[in-house]
Amino acid sequence: MKKTAFVFPGQGAQYVGMGKELLDNYEVARRTYAEADEALRFSLSRLILEGPESDLKLTYHTQPALLTTSIAAYRVFAEQCDLVPACVAGHSLGEYTALVAAGSLAFADAVRLVHWRGKWMDEAVPAGVGAMSAVLGMGADDLAEVCRDASKGDEVVELANLNCPGQIVISGTRAAVERAGQMAKERGAKRVIPLEVSGPFHCRLMRPAADKLKAALADTAVREADIPVVANVDAVARTNADEIRSALEVQLYSPVRWEDDVRAMLAMGIASFVEFGPGTVLSGLIRKVSREVATYHVEDEASLWQTLEALQG
Repeated sequence: MKKTAFVFPGQGAQYVGMGKELLDNYEVARRTYAEADEALRFSLSRLILEGPESDLKLTYHTQPALLTTSIAAYRVFAEQCDLVPACVAGHSLGEYTALVAAGSLAFADAVRLVHWRGKWMDEAVPAGVGAMSAVLGMGADDLAEVCRDASKGDEVVELANLNCPGQIVISGTRAAVERAGQMAKERGAKRVIPLEVSGPFHCRLMRPAADKLKAALADTAVREADIPVVANVDAVARTNADEIRSALEVQLYSPVRWEDDVRAMLAMGIASFVEFGPGTVLSGLIRKVSREVATYHVEDEASLWQTLEALQG
């Protein structure tokens, strides 16, 4: 039998109104949004449905909003289909969503945790000091060398997201990121695209946030996962609670190795991927790693029933 993986998007996939169709049509989605509101003690659901976009884009709102919308989509799907995935994975924030789906984190705990994670990430580096850029058309080894050459003293830049062949995001102080971008173009990169982000995520500048996250994780119930969760930090599938805690802490200041995650899942025999939540960013990245797999997504009524028909047909 062909194996399926469930995957969950990270920051950047959000939009005002995401999840509205599922919320309007399914009680389990309404309960999910209500549970998030109760966990945070403010109306996250109103922010998701009505905006404004400027507030939804704040890291400490974006993270719980995406987690909640993705879990709502996952729960609606699970009511219609009893398919159990061979593994789950998520991109950055999406790893927390994957852990909820795998039974390792309680949903309410995860919502609170990523809300605080977003606050700590924002606090770690003053606004305007950090930056991130996507570099297209350059290999990881060559780009890592560029980052080393562009880093000077406290001005640092590192690989942050290894998304798929030819698409890597760099992160660090603004001056070093700009310097690295220029060097990358001089050394053969096709394009360098500055990203609209609130901070330099997944690099050493996030270590202060990771210290706070470590303390919060120690106070959060993390259970053995029912389904293996492929970690961003090293593409290893885990179920052990202590190992999951450690991987989440390190993930905050380490590169997201999404291409490696996908290759690890392919090596496990995964033939199809279902992406839960807004957009199809991960599906696109997966297809750039392998054209042989099938990708589906669930974010509204049309995509839900298309995916159900494909998987149950």
